[in-house]
Amino acid sequence: MPDSSSTSGQTVLTARLNNVLRAARAECATLPNVPEIDLLLLNADFSSAALSAQEMQAVLNYPAYWAFCWASGQMLARYLLDNRELVRNKTVLDFGCGSGVVAIAAAKAGAARVIACDLDDDALLATQYNAALNDVQLEIAKNYFDVESRIDLIIAADILYDRANLIWPSRFLQRAPQVLIADSRIRNFAEPGYKQVAELVGSTWPDLDEFDEFRVVKFYCGGKEN
Repeated sequence: MPDSSSTSGQTVLTARLNNVLRAARAECATLPNVPEIDLLLLNADFSSAALSAQEMQAVLNYPAYWAFCWASGQMLARYLLDNRELVRNKTVLDFGCGSGVVAIAAAKAGAARVIACDLDDDALLATQYNAALNDVQLEIAKNYFDVESRIDLIIAADILYDRANLIWPSRFLQRAPQVLIADSRIRNFAEPGYKQVAELVGSTWPDLDEFDEFRVVKFYCGGKEN
């Protein structure tokens, strides 16, 4: 049976979803590629077939990215749990945390401190509920530039789909000695200071029936040695 924090999270996050999608609800899901982590996400049986024109416009105006565990986020979480030395005893900042899946994985993998950062208040709320659901401690930050303490590692998933975000990889290198970016949307990432270190195949949950090319997640490590 769900505990009280899960039930409360479902209620609150469902209300946030209903601001955009009246028939949607938040439900607890175990991730197919990372069964160690449960998340409160959009219900898997939600159908967009009957969306009104008003709802479609609302989704375009406010896409609730936090209500999905995107392929890159899920596979970056998998990568951290399988390579725990990357985060062990470090201070880690998860940029654009969304549902919080990567931050949660970093905490589970042994990071000393994890800061989850996102501009979306609902994403930060979802991350807090999901952290409680997985019994891990995270710090929450709305503004990246407000984090003044030392950061050992910056992690980010699915931020490069928007070309406006291409300024961030170089900024990350100015802030932290090590950066790990996971992405399935950009074809040619050749930022100085980065190299591809891995590639995994995963999926977004709930399943969006994406093209196969968007299931291939590439990992780029940044640092002075690159």
